[in-house]
Amino acid sequence: MFDAPLLSEPMAIAALFCAVLGVVFWLDSVEALDPVFRYFPPVIWAYFVPMLCTTFGITPAESPVYEWMSTYLLPLSLFLLMITVDLTAILRLGPMALFMLCAGTLGIMVGGPIAFGLFSPLFEDPNAWKGFAALSGSWIGGTANMVAMKQSVGTPDSTLGPLLVVDVVVGYGWMGVLIFLSAYQAHFDDWIRADTTAMDDLNEQMENAEETRRPVTLSDFSIMIGVALAATVASQGIGAWLPEIAFGMAEPIIRTSTWTILLVVTAGLFLSFTPLQKLEDAGVGAKADLAAVLDVPFYLLAGVLWIAIHIAFLMAAAWMARAPLFFVATGSMANVGGAASAPIVAGVYLPAMAPVGLLMGVAGYILGIYAALGCSWLIGLVAMGL
Repeated sequence: MFDAPLLSEPMAIAALFCAVLGVVFWLDSVEALDPVFRYFPPVIWAYFVPMLCTTFGITPAESPVYEWMSTYLLPLSLFLLMITVDLTAILRLGPMALFMLCAGTLGIMVGGPIAFGLFSPLFEDPNAWKGFAALSGSWIGGTANMVAMKQSVGTPDSTLGPLLVVDVVVGYGWMGVLIFLSAYQAHFDDWIRADTTAMDDLNEQMENAEETRRPVTLSDFSIMIGVALAATVASQGIGAWLPEIAFGMAEPIIRTSTWTILLVVTAGLFLSFTPLQKLEDAGVGAKADLAAVLDVPFYLLAGVLWIAIHIAFLMAAAWMARAPLFFVATGSMANVGGAASAPIVAGVYLPAMAPVGLLMGVAGYILGIYAALGCSWLIGLVAMGL
């Protein structure tokens, strides 16, 4: 479409994307724009705006800066996320919250291969299964996991375009439905005779919780970046020595990049049990082209089926556990939306419970790294006709 991109120098491209992130998160802080960012969180804009830049010829589809970001910034970001995880607090959420979270995860893992298998004859792209594998990462933990899975299975950027539309339209459409249903949570709870004891106890705890966050210091920042860079480089070095594993597929499902992500996430979780976890108190898409979404109606239908299976698993789990609608909604968004969306939905149902949504969203991130690999393997087997 364009003879040459407006920007091609790596530093200029990096500067543009940093500026985009800054503007997006600044706009997120503008109160008048709350309705927009409620349904379309900053992470979505952070992916779509660079994609539009590529589509309209502002940035190139290929650049050394993209490879550098995938190689270093992605593992570094995942490490920083995991090192500040408070696993003890997540476990204190109680069995009902964790049960609903895991039921939602299982629904995504089962729904992905089924949806892909039924609609795969309609996809012209031979790499479509890799796009579904990347989407499984987003729907078990959020956008960061989508990027991690894209890197892990080698999803082409042209393949990812339609799945990004599915992620936004289906994923956040479902979020809108959950917010709408919040007005009927009492009716739902009465219908299944829900046990609200755990929810009431959590609500009381969160209402009495004290704020512990403090401004980030230069010392905090130096420790975070130094440890994260060291962990990233070490994980890459170890990952390069480990074998690629195909699990019976034509292409490896666990590559060097996959080992890097698994190692850096596991190392971050391990270090979250050390004093480094206290750093949490300090508060810590460019290659895709929209021209690749011509087949998006079929992808959307597959996405709707996928989410429907996820919902079926959640409803069955809610019926078995007599779980209130709050846990159904938050458990779902902890998977499909991750830490960006789960607190929003939780806060709509019970304002004091937004931190519970955040904890469940972080738990979804942790599950997503491991469970999405399993889901990707199953989708790959379906693609091979096994």
